[in-house]
Amino acid sequence: MANLPFLVNELGQQHLLHDRRKVYERLQMFEIPVPRHAVVNRESAYQEVDYFVEEEDYVEVHGNRFLKPFVEKPVNADDHRIMIYYPSSAGGGMKELFRKVGNRSSEFHPEVRRVRREASYIYEEFMPTGGTDVKVYTVGPEYAHAEARKSPVVDGVVMRNPDGKEIRYPVLLTPIEKDMAREVCSAFRQAVCGFDLLRCGGRSYVCDVNGWSYVKNSYKYYDDAACVLRKMLLDAKDLHAREVGLLGPLANLKSCVVPDLESDNEAEDYEHAEKLRQVKAVLEEGGHFSGIYRKVQLKPLKWINVANATGEGEEEKPVEALMVLKYGGVLTHAGRKQAEELGRYFRNNMYPGEGTGLLRLHSTYRHDLKIYSSDEGRVQMSAAAFAKGLLDLEGQLTPILVSLVSKDSSMLDGLDNASSEIKEAKAKLSEMITSDKAAHNCLSTEKPWMVDGAGIPPNAFDLLYELVKLTRKVTEQVRILAKDESEELAEATSYDVIPPYDQAKAFGKTNIDVDRIAAGLPCGSEGFLLMFARWRKLERDLYNERKERFDITQVPDVYDSCKYDLLHNAHLNIEGLRELFSVAQLLADGVIPNEYGINPRQKIKIGAKVIARRLLGKILIDLRNTREEAINVAAELQSDEADSHGHGNANKQQLYCHGKKVSFSTENEDGDDNETKYRLDPKYANVKTPERHVKTRLYFTSESHIHSLLNVLRYCNLDESLEGEEEGSLLSDAALERLSKTKEFDYMSYIVLRLFENTEEGMEDSTRFRVEVTFSRGADPSPLEGQGWVAHEEHTVPIMGPERLQEPGSHLSLETMERMIRPFAMPAEDFPPPSIPQGYFSKSATVLERLVNLWPFNKH
Repeated sequence: MANLPFLVNELGQQHLLHDRRKVYERLQMFEIPVPRHAVVNRESAYQEVDYFVEEEDYVEVHGNRFLKPFVEKPVNADDHRIMIYYPSSAGGGMKELFRKVGNRSSEFHPEVRRVRREASYIYEEFMPTGGTDVKVYTVGPEYAHAEARKSPVVDGVVMRNPDGKEIRYPVLLTPIEKDMAREVCSAFRQAVCGFDLLRCGGRSYVCDVNGWSYVKNSYKYYDDAACVLRKMLLDAKDLHAREVGLLGPLANLKSCVVPDLESDNEAEDYEHAEKLRQVKAVLEEGGHFSGIYRKVQLKPLKWINVANATGEGEEEKPVEALMVLKYGGVLTHAGRKQAEELGRYFRNNMYPGEGTGLLRLHSTYRHDLKIYSSDEGRVQMSAAAFAKGLLDLEGQLTPILVSLVSKDSSMLDGLDNASSEIKEAKAKLSEMITSDKAAHNCLSTEKPWMVDGAGIPPNAFDLLYELVKLTRKVTEQVRILAKDESEELAEATSYDVIPPYDQAKAFGKTNIDVDRIAAGLPCGSEGFLLMFARWRKLERDLYNERKERFDITQVPDVYDSCKYDLLHNAHLNIEGLRELFSVAQLLADGVIPNEYGINPRQKIKIGAKVIARRLLGKILIDLRNTREEAINVAAELQSDEADSHGHGNANKQQLYCHGKKVSFSTENEDGDDNETKYRLDPKYANVKTPERHVKTRLYFTSESHIHSLLNVLRYCNLDESLEGEEEGSLLSDAALERLSKTKEFDYMSYIVLRLFENTEEGMEDSTRFRVEVTFSRGADPSPLEGQGWVAHEEHTVPIMGPERLQEPGSHLSLETMERMIRPFAMPAEDFPPPSIPQGYFSKSATVLERLVNLWPFNKH
């Protein structure tokens, strides 16, 4: 026994590393968290196995369902061709990951939908990591070095330095991740070992173990590794070393809890469930109803009180519901280009460094970026296109969407809970417009932003009749065009010969379809029949002849349709369209801003009560976390400065080796409301200012949220809780006047809150942190208003630059902003606990099937 060599890495365990099944089994044996997965074993190529089922948007293995996106890995660990399959709701397709070839590490195949069958595979849930991979390198169980790189999942472009080496940057591990590194060493008995870490939803998972691995191009790492290995070998030689060696068993292993991704449902109401099954069957007869531009909603309309399951007390259950099926709202080629261009504008103008500052911060993991989107398909795709421009990415939007954009419909969607207040505002607005007694606000002595019903034209009632007349004129012309198309379709021998709308092509289309326009067809995927249906519905809903009643809520829709056809279908030469646009714009300028409140107090009530309450709360959390992080960094810098003058640091573990001190940080990382974080490790990074760290949170939402946020910013000083305090508006009078004249918030309108730190001020000084507020109304429709306007070849209009909403030189402290916004924001303690993201997204593929399981509804 005394002559046996000391094994840094035990050879007997290395055979496990060649089989991904055995790797996962070993990790689970030691209770190390791994992604949810299942194995399909085949004894021969293309062997059919009865426990494996594949459908359009999921696979099922032994009854375990994996919704797309999911990952497919060969069980042979030496086969590096790993596939990611995307759901039809995100455009479908497959991304192939492979060993780096030149400047590529992955390739997207939009036409591939079916999984492979020529071997045995592991299927596992896709973990959204924010577009970053973490590689961990251990040297014994007490030392772990981590590096992050851009994930090949995003766009497949390998970032390289001038020497041709892939760019990676050291990042800090959390205490839990350090424990995981220790356990990986012990599980496989490999002291020098590399493994891959996924950070998702505030948790970390091991997805691959590589065995013997060293960090490339890090002198600090090699110095540390030499010290650790030297000590390891000397300890092994020492006859009086501990009986349990460096790789001995651990007394306390951590447990891994991976929640089931299927939510618990209450007992079904079988009668209603059967009706829903019938609806599902009927809809499926007409074709598939899934996809990012298609949406199904169930809105409970009537409730009753029934005894709860325990028999103690009552609970509400719905007895009547409205099913809403939405189709359309496809992001146009122009919208995609505008979103990408705005992303590039942000990259070059919103961050320091003359255009390259953001990319430098992001590539060195000093930029903490999170992107959230509402549930609307066009909003999600806009977010993905913006991210592509912001981060200078390449390729199609589907992988970018799935990797970088998180949906949060509860925060960024919906007006249901504010419906009573909005109905009240709309009823009052309708009365003001249709009574032919619209207020002449120009005679008011009040400040223009304080006037009730501001923006309503004095001749609004007459304009409504003109709007109806011109809408009928346009609809009739489109009807004639649709009739010709209908006759052509009727000549077809079978309905099946009509080609279905190819959503995958719509995702990939970045340029205008010149051939369709040259043929005199509507732009995009809309045909004349659909175009006629759009206008016919507007005509029918705008005015009820039998009741002689206008529906002013249709005014914004008429305006949007006019604007769309002027921009994209000007080549159809529809007579009266420009006149209709002018009339609709005048009315919309009065209707749209007043739908969210007729007067200032009603505006903040509607804006804050539900529409933007949750988003305001999240923004305050973002600002608070950024401030706390900055204070922690400043404290660390002061501590390091004190260390340089001979003071100790009790929060460091110290290892002395050959007269040299090596430090291993064990500080507890800030959870940052359980969002995934990547922090640069300054000890290893060759970066001049490793302490500089920028946080970006992007929220892509609806026009209603933009109106609501601005209303709170404008009128928050009117809240009763702030009475007695000498606080004016957060915005300047000049900004308030400009906003009162800005009636429309068009595509890509945005509000920017930037937090600045003055490090010259003291930690407790309220002037240390200030907030700058800017706003842009987005795409500028003014070119459409001119008679001589000709559509741009890309059908785009310019996006307006941001305007500062504060006086130049003014100082809005973070403390003041928090105090004034807090009454309207959801408290941090009311936010639900974070959950593991459920892929992209579980309901998309089988949405109609899942409707059956929704009964009884949860009212909230």
